[in-house]
Amino acid sequence: MSTEIYGTKELWAELREQGKPIILYGMGNGADKIISVLNSKGMEHADVFASDDFVRGQFFHGKKVLRLSEVAEKYEDFNILVSFGSSLPEVMERIKGIAAKYNLYAPDVPVAGENLFDAEFFYNNEEKILRARELLADERSREVYDELIRYKLDGKITHFEKTDRIGGLFSPVLSGGYEVYCDLGAYTGDTVAEALALYPEIKKVIAFEPSPKTFAKLEKNTAECAAELTLVNACAWNESGTAIFSDGSGRNSTLAGVAAQNGKTLSGAKIKEIATATPDSYMSFQGKALLVKFDVEGAEREAIAGTKNAILNNLSELCVSLYHRSEDIFELPLLIHELLPEHALFIEKTPYIPAWEINLYACVRQNGKILGFRE
Repeated sequence: MSTEIYGTKELWAELREQGKPIILYGMGNGADKIISVLNSKGMEHADVFASDDFVRGQFFHGKKVLRLSEVAEKYEDFNILVSFGSSLPEVMERIKGIAAKYNLYAPDVPVAGENLFDAEFFYNNEEKILRARELLADERSREVYDELIRYKLDGKITHFEKTDRIGGLFSPVLSGGYEVYCDLGAYTGDTVAEALALYPEIKKVIAFEPSPKTFAKLEKNTAECAAELTLVNACAWNESGTAIFSDGSGRNSTLAGVAAQNGKTLSGAKIKEIATATPDSYMSFQGKALLVKFDVEGAEREAIAGTKNAILNNLSELCVSLYHRSEDIFELPLLIHELLPEHALFIEKTPYIPAWEINLYACVRQNGKILGFRE
């Protein structure tokens, strides 16, 4: 197998060949996943460090949590693996500052699912990866796509210098003029507020949020919403029923497939049974200008299937998260193209370490022209 993959070298092979001490930056579920990958590749982490304010003499996986200065004193040369995620500018700048002084990587480990985007995964899916790339509507999207594939393989945050767009969730490629907004994975209502501010012509909002605690905040934060509002305390799915849910009371809540013991995940999130519902059952209208946002923590395929009728019966544009599962970045564009073959597809990423804020935008074409095309 070639060591050069898509113009870069696989992180795990690089770490193994270098043989330097591997130091984790951060604790929690992300670090658990990285430790699991290292062990599966025949490697171990040497130590763990946290930002100075978080070091209180605690232990993680049997190792005392250090400060970076202590790591630098202990080892002459080492590799750092970022083991948490953040979109906070000050945190991302701190990570970049560390990367300027030390060898630092931010491994791409899946939020949901078990597939790791490594060399074997790339070669097993190369045809689909390249086919999805060819569906993208502009050179900018293809450039972003290429850099993200390289990042997933090598874990280097320098790729984000070429990918990141400063701004909110809703890209300028979207057409606007929506009558209805459907928010699948509404969290506390931040994206509902963003959509209404950007598209004040929206008359109706349908928002799904499965976590009971987060749903209560969604209700509170949307209480004065000017648009007609339908809130659904359920996970968007392809059928109505129930599912097992890892309730982290935040954006890291996920559906089934999590490792659990005694009713909790490794990260401490509680395992609950929650309701599932099809968005189609709340959208019987036809012929509306409709925007649907899919950010359902790994259940995007099921949610798309459960929204199929509404998508096809209206003038629909989509914003779909592409980062929860390793296969999302190519399988979801292929799926959306099959559903909406005349739509233009764009990919963008907003600032986040690791690459968690990747979105696919499916935009309407009329008379051969793309509405909402990039200026």
